Amino acid sequence: MTFEDLEPRPQGGEALRALSREDLDLYAVDELHERIAALEAEIARAKAAIEGKSSKRSAADALFNFR
Repeated sequence: MTFEDLEPRPQGGEALRALSREDLDLYAVDELHERIAALEAEIARAKAAIEGKSSKRSAADALFNFR
């Protein structure tokens, strides 16, 4: 067991809240473009997770539909 195992997990959405509170005036234009690219990649990852969960749900619904 490591010390990391003993630390509490961050609450869901905390990273997003922290991002929304950051002062964007501190970033250069190139850094803002990099930030946007990283956020767009995260959006794509979230959409893929939604799609995967939706397809699993549809498969489960089809399997257990007794009509």
